[in-house]
Amino acid sequence: MKEKKGLRILGFFLVLVLTVACALVSWRGVGDKHEGSAKNIKLGLDLAGGVSITYQAVGDTPSSADMQDTVYKLQQRVQVYSTEAEVYQVGSNQISVEIPGVYDAQEVLNNLGNPGSIGFYEMLDTTSEDTSDSESEDTSETESANTQDTDGVTDEIEEANPGFNKVLDGNDIANATVATQNNSYVVSLQFTTEGTEKFAQATERNVGSPIYIVYDGEIISAPNVNQTISNGQAVIEGNFTYESANSLATTIRLGRLNVELEDVQSSVVGAQLGEEAVSTSLLAGAIGVALIIIFMIFMYRIPGLASGIALVLYLVMMLCFLNALDVTLTLPGIAGIILSLGMAVDANVIIFARIREEITAGHSVRIAINTGFKKATSAIVDGNVTTLIAAAVLYLMGTGTIRGFATTLALGIVLSMFTAMVITRILINGFYAMGLRGEKLYGRQKERKPFNFIGHKKVFFAISIIVIAAGAATMVVNGVRGQGALNLGLDFTGGTSLTIPFNEYEDTRGEAGNELRQLISDNGNVTNIQLQNVQDSNNVIVKTPVMDSETRDQVKNAIAETYDIDVNTIEEQSISGVISQQMQRDAVLAVLISGVLMLVYIWIRFKDFKFGASAVFALLHDVLVVIAVYAMTRISVGNTFIACLLTIVGYSINATIVIFDRVRENRKLMSKSDLDVIVNTSITQTLSRSINTSLTTFVTIFVLYIVGVASIREFALPLMAGIISGCYSSVCIAGAMWYIMKKHSDQKHADDGTDKIKGKK
Repeated sequence: MKEKKGLRILGFFLVLVLTVACALVSWRGVGDKHEGSAKNIKLGLDLAGGVSITYQAVGDTPSSADMQDTVYKLQQRVQVYSTEAEVYQVGSNQISVEIPGVYDAQEVLNNLGNPGSIGFYEMLDTTSEDTSDSESEDTSETESANTQDTDGVTDEIEEANPGFNKVLDGNDIANATVATQNNSYVVSLQFTTEGTEKFAQATERNVGSPIYIVYDGEIISAPNVNQTISNGQAVIEGNFTYESANSLATTIRLGRLNVELEDVQSSVVGAQLGEEAVSTSLLAGAIGVALIIIFMIFMYRIPGLASGIALVLYLVMMLCFLNALDVTLTLPGIAGIILSLGMAVDANVIIFARIREEITAGHSVRIAINTGFKKATSAIVDGNVTTLIAAAVLYLMGTGTIRGFATTLALGIVLSMFTAMVITRILINGFYAMGLRGEKLYGRQKERKPFNFIGHKKVFFAISIIVIAAGAATMVVNGVRGQGALNLGLDFTGGTSLTIPFNEYEDTRGEAGNELRQLISDNGNVTNIQLQNVQDSNNVIVKTPVMDSETRDQVKNAIAETYDIDVNTIEEQSISGVISQQMQRDAVLAVLISGVLMLVYIWIRFKDFKFGASAVFALLHDVLVVIAVYAMTRISVGNTFIACLLTIVGYSINATIVIFDRVRENRKLMSKSDLDVIVNTSITQTLSRSINTSLTTFVTIFVLYIVGVASIREFALPLMAGIISGCYSSVCIAGAMWYIMKKHSDQKHADDGTDKIKGKK
């Protein structure tokens, strides 16, 4: 007994040491590293700026379809630098690439290169000298992708070497990535369906000979074929470092672009949201966490203190992992951290409520602690796994900020589960072992008479319908007025870009930027304004929603007059949306697939399809409510819109799972009770958890709204609405929907049984 007590106390202090160590690594660094991991985290273009490169189409103006295809392919390629890189069309024949956290424009140009063409060639004259430097082998199953017919991509090599014959081009390649094999780096290739057939025929003809990989007329690799490769996957082996393998994979992955490009301008730009956005977000986060810890201690006493320490450990571990995994943090990424922070608190609230229930039932504190953690496990695991499924799908299918959101969310979920179920338990056991064992230090669950949620379901449904209908009506009215159903921002619609050559440097991150924004807003009647300083220059890039020629002239004249600038030196261009149609389709498809997978998971875990269907219905409810808020408040809809919806989906599903987990448990314990009584009891028993978790998460976002800059507030407001909606749908909608479907199913089965008996008679 004394040995267990000693181990628990030792575990307690080891957690404290781990927390302090992670905090030191985060803020001060260790050894020769003078800056901690928190300061080394890469910030996105919206928070820290980066490299901006403008490419222009060579020759005649390309078609709109070709430009869109090129933008999408470049977006895929620049992921090697940052998942938060942005690519968008400027005018009719230019493409801008902005890469956050990178400040050496020349290095990027050298690595990114001139986006040209890729092709795989065989040498018809097999007696020529073998120039191979690596080998190609079979790997696992094939993967497919869409293909397009292309004509001669690299005429130069064919003209110079008539013996060369092209066997496939970039559109036949589904993917090219770095992998490891036998402790060495290799380039893994995946071909499309058509490419698989072409490559199988080519390798069959060239066993023992090389296939030449040609980029822009230059042989970049000549891997030797050692067998026929018919499964659509291969690897290129060689004396690769990670950098050389990644460079080759990136070049191959780019594929053939429909438009030949040349770089015409490169510069380093400042943060879109300004330095103040970062400092206020950090301040809001610190205040929010402090308030949460105070609230948890006040509500749950010793367990609350344990959760506070665990929460601090969660945050410093998050900072360490963000740095270690080289994650680029943007505003949507911050949303993922906020959501996982709420879920970390949620897991603790579920556990503490269970502990109190066990104490109320007459068990000792020791038994209550063990039983409380055990009973809370299923709800915590199911809630987090469903959200983790969504994060995984979004990462695999999304690009840019969506991937950033998915990364921080997934990391946060894993860390929150670890801190809640392992660290908090060690701390509570440590407090208990040190003599803090009185029931008053842990609390009792107050007995509540079940509220008749099912009896009031029509009222709840009516409230939801009114809110959603009001949002739909607002969208219709806005559309009729020509304002657009939603106030689509630059990320979706594109807009106008002005390059202003100031006489002296104007730092747009502070008051000077606020004054310029106000001037543009007053004269251009626009609110969504992005400012970026150009490094080593007095130029400032201004991005606004689309303005007609008269409005643009008015804005330019106002700027010229205010800052004593020649109006003719202000350059203007039209820009496309950062979120292309392909990216929008990918994001929507990812959300739909996530919803289906969550439904299937809940169906399997709860052994009842109706649980999954009810949860998805509640998610749809919350999405529609948040869209209604966007419509009625006219908040700009940009890339944070997608992150906001995804945040609410993850938050809401977690809350719904907790209630369904209690319904599942009570159906066994209350088998003789009516179904409505079981549902009402389950919702009432978890009500304190629903309210407390929503309150702590809401407080964090509310502080962000109060102290944040304008762009942060536009992000925080719909999040707050979504948190309220998520709590409401979990408590008032999801359980009622399951009850309705369950009653209908039971009645149908009863009717079918009666019919069968009558039929026998």
